[in-house]
Amino acid sequence: MFAVIWHFWIGLILTIAAVLTVVTVVGGYLKTVTSQRYPGKRARRDD
Repeated sequence: MFAVIWHFWIGLILTIAAVLTVVTVVGGYLKTVTSQRYPGKRARRDD
């Protein structure tokens, strides 16, 4: 009985961690790509 409960919680924790990792990596990638395509006011140079 406890093995089933233990495996359920370990699986739930690992699933949440994996989803958060994927969201973080995709978010970081999109932030990097977008910042190169659309630089903000600080990155622009007025020569």
